[in-house]
Amino acid sequence: MIIFTAYIFTAMAVYIHERHNWTDFLWEDEKILDLLSEVRHLQGKIIGKVELLGFKLKDEANLETLIQDVVQSSEIEGEILNPEQVRSSIATRLGLDNSGLVNFDRHVDGIVEMMIDATQHIDKKLSIDRIFAWHGALFPTGRSGLYKIEVAQWRTGDMQVVSGGMGREVVHFEAPKPERLAEEMNTFIKWFNTDTGMDPVLKAAIVHLWFVTIHPFDDGNGRIARALTDMQLSKADGVNRRFYSISAQIMRERKKYYTVLEKIQKGDSDITDWIVWFLNCLKAAMLASSTIIDKVVRKHHFWMENGSKIANDRQRMMLNKLMDNFEGNLTSSKWAKMNKVSTDTALRDITDLVKKEVLFKADSGGRSTNYELNW
Repeated sequence: MIIFTAYIFTAMAVYIHERHNWTDFLWEDEKILDLLSEVRHLQGKIIGKVELLGFKLKDEANLETLIQDVVQSSEIEGEILNPEQVRSSIATRLGLDNSGLVNFDRHVDGIVEMMIDATQHIDKKLSIDRIFAWHGALFPTGRSGLYKIEVAQWRTGDMQVVSGGMGREVVHFEAPKPERLAEEMNTFIKWFNTDTGMDPVLKAAIVHLWFVTIHPFDDGNGRIARALTDMQLSKADGVNRRFYSISAQIMRERKKYYTVLEKIQKGDSDITDWIVWFLNCLKAAMLASSTIIDKVVRKHHFWMENGSKIANDRQRMMLNKLMDNFEGNLTSSKWAKMNKVSTDTALRDITDLVKKEVLFKADSGGRSTNYELNW
């Protein structure tokens, strides 16, 4: 199978997996140790901060982070998921309150199922069957878009990452031949399950690189690599919840992500540059986690103050949506459409909340009257 991508690299080189004992990775300690220490310090601060939230708020922070992970990991591959469907699927699988949430399709649920299994069952051994189950969950119809693919089995064809128009193709990466995959994956899984004494955050960086280099499937390799990375990071955190999203940060740095991967895969066994990039990416993800945690706390305080003012489920659902990246302005017509009620009913709901100072009318008036959350 050939995957077309948008980045360009023209040099010819021996791929890392073609080298003898290619997984005997090397790195320069002096270039990574300070950065690794900084990441571990941030990791401790996040876990300590979350421990003060209480059980319910920890679940909410975990939910928000998993939504980012699922949505952004898919977007890296060019697939746009509905965040509300993702929220509903995760809330259902975690047994959280999903009242008023939208229905979700089996494709979204399959992606969520993989991520939940990877991050909630961190003490469960990795196995071929488990990875195959993840792959089957990613592609429940046996297709990637319009194309039929081999599902829940190692690919039987060659794999190249290619860009450029017809006649101007540039091969960025060629994965190991199919006949090598069983042995390569057995080696990887055995190493993943073994406590070698390596720092668990450093191990997460190697997990990601190792898996995407093998590229064992027709499609879905990046998403499974990120799920495995999250699984290893959960082990490093010592908790089966996620409070920062490496996938969201990779999405922000997607161009650099592909560039450094290509450089390493066309180099020798020295993976220092990859580890440095990964740790910097992880550091940024951890720093961004405060936004998620602060949002959860803010929502909690909002409901503590305003929960008794809510007259019906429509109001509760819409207020939650306003706190969860609501698109555009809130108008009575949009309220009516989203709740499948008349405009008069929508206006009564909104007016009630304005009187109770939960909502307020924005500056613009007339036909464009819209409302904002008072929080």
